Amino acid sequence: MFTGIVETLGTVSELLPQDATSGGGTTMTISDCSEILTDCNNGDSISVNGTCLTVTSFTSSSFKIGAAPETLRRTNLGDLKQGSKVNLERAVSAHTRMGGHFVQGHVDTIAEIVAVTPDNEAKVFRLSPRDKSVLRYIVEKGYVTLDGASLTITAVDDEAGWFEIMMIDYTQSKVVMGKKEKGDTVNIEVDCVGKYVEKSVIGYFEGKAGGEPAILEKIVARIVDEKLSKQS
Repeated sequence: MFTGIVETLGTVSELLPQDATSGGGTTMTISDCSEILTDCNNGDSISVNGTCLTVTSFTSSSFKIGAAPETLRRTNLGDLKQGSKVNLERAVSAHTRMGGHFVQGHVDTIAEIVAVTPDNEAKVFRLSPRDKSVLRYIVEKGYVTLDGASLTITAVDDEAGWFEIMMIDYTQSKVVMGKKEKGDTVNIEVDCVGKYVEKSVIGYFEGKAGGEPAILEKIVARIVDEKLSKQS
C-alpha cells in the first residue's frame, strides 16, 4: 500500500532482458535513490512509476527489481531506457502521514497525454486512457494516481474519453510527469474505493454471479411475504 506522495526520483541505470526460462520480462536497476534505501530489505515493495515491484537486491544507493511480461504489457515501464527518471515511493508504515490517498500500486491502464496547457506557472494535462472503461471511476475533484503520484481530477469528459489534472510548479519539479509532453504516456491507477462501491451497488440491484438474488429483490420478497402472511 502506498500514498501517492512521491519520495524521490531515481534513475534507471541498467536494463537487462530476462531469458525465457525465467518467464521473460526485464531486470531493472534503479540508482541515485539512497534516501529511500536506509531501511531497505530484500523483498520490500517499492512503487516505481506507480507500479508495485519487489526489491531483489540493493546497495546503499541502488536497487534491483524484476518486471514480468504482464507488468510490461499493462504499464509504461517497457518504454523506460537507461537514464530515464522514475518516481519512487516506499510502502507505507505505521507512522506514515497519509498526504495522498490509498494507492495499491496496481496499474489499471496507460493513458496518453493529448494536451499540455500552461496556466500561469501551473500546467493542465489532458489524458486519454487506453482502456476507456476506467473513466467510470474518474470523477471531478476525485483522486487518480498518475505514474505513482496522487493528483486531483479537475475535469472529465466521458463522451470524448479524456480527463484533466492541474500540476503546480512545485509538483512539476518533484515528479516525472512534470517534464512529459503531448504524446507521452503515464500509468493510471484509479481510486479503488470506486470499484468497491460499484460492486456493492451491482450486488444490491442485480444480484451475484451464480443466480443468487439481489439484496433489493430479497427485501421486496420479504415484505411481500409479510403482507401475505398478515392477510391470511
